Amino acid sequence: MQIASVGTAFPPNKYSQSEIAEALTARWEGNMEEPRLIKRFFANCGVDTRYLVYPLDVYPTLRGFGQTNTAWIDAAVTLAKIAIANALDPLGLTAADISAIFFASVTGIASPTIDARLINLLPFPTHVKRTPIFGLGCVAGAAGIARASDYVKAFPNQIALLLSVELCSLTWQDDDQSIANLISCGLFGDGAAAVVIAGKDAVIPNLSQPGPRVIATQSTFYRDTETVMGWDIGDMGFRIVLSPDVPKVVEKNLLGDATRFLEANNIAISDIGSWIFHSGGPKVLEAMQSTLGLPEDALALSWKSLREVGNLSAASVLCVLEENLSKHRGAPGTYSILAAMGPGFCSELVLLQW
Repeated sequence: MQIASVGTAFPPNKYSQSEIAEALTARWEGNMEEPRLIKRFFANCGVDTRYLVYPLDVYPTLRGFGQTNTAWIDAAVTLAKIAIANALDPLGLTAADISAIFFASVTGIASPTIDARLINLLPFPTHVKRTPIFGLGCVAGAAGIARASDYVKAFPNQIALLLSVELCSLTWQDDDQSIANLISCGLFGDGAAAVVIAGKDAVIPNLSQPGPRVIATQSTFYRDTETVMGWDIGDMGFRIVLSPDVPKVVEKNLLGDATRFLEANNIAISDIGSWIFHSGGPKVLEAMQSTLGLPEDALALSWKSLREVGNLSAASVLCVLEENLSKHRGAPGTYSILAAMGPGFCSELVLLQW
């Protein structure tokens, strides 16, 4: 089983971090004793630019959970179609070739889910298997690859599609000027990614270069950490839960988890040629790098993704994976680790071999 391709898609509205900071300062200054905090927090997020699903002047007109969630559904379908085409077209595949869809998002709710709505718009098979994933947040990109690889391992002649759409700007809360919300509004962006995971016997017409094979996966749940990250969902929608303890959880657990995982596969940390990590934010990336004792440039692609598009929740690690596939492929036989952490609190590790 292999990761055959990744396709991404972003909304048309691209803004600098300073433009977003200025817009939110003007919008919220009447609710804050120190509006200048917005620019200060935004400057420390490691983000230069972000894509937003709407122009900045539209957001104040969105009222309540119902309106923002409807906006999420409409935009999610549009972006998903583009990401799917960008993943399938280069391989000579269409939606008709997909046997299973795994859909991950944590920024909106729909029933029927987004994947179901796409089946009515694209030629997916009538008997395509659907697995919507909600609530895993930032870890869902890595977890989705793990679950999709489990599927094609069981059905080696089939092809699965992992799709993630995250429209984080639609969760901005006008009545929440907490530090957690200010950091969230400065960190998260909008975007989508689709990944094609093929069984070992699947036929891919235009596969110019084999993608990395999924060798093994590991899911880890950290008990009694549910207050570290997540959402409180109320009448106005999604209110961020974001503890400053996130880096501490990384520092406490990641090295041991990674070491045990690799040892179970007869591999050492020194054998890993590249690290494909979720772009969680500066403190999270720094904690990952220092905890594992990685060289300064080991997470360069994750830092680059954070600067250019922000944290895209589940889709972030998939964007880093796309960059890895297109410009930084490993030499044949080398290993990579794809990893993310998220609400639960939990982690997902995926061992890849090129």
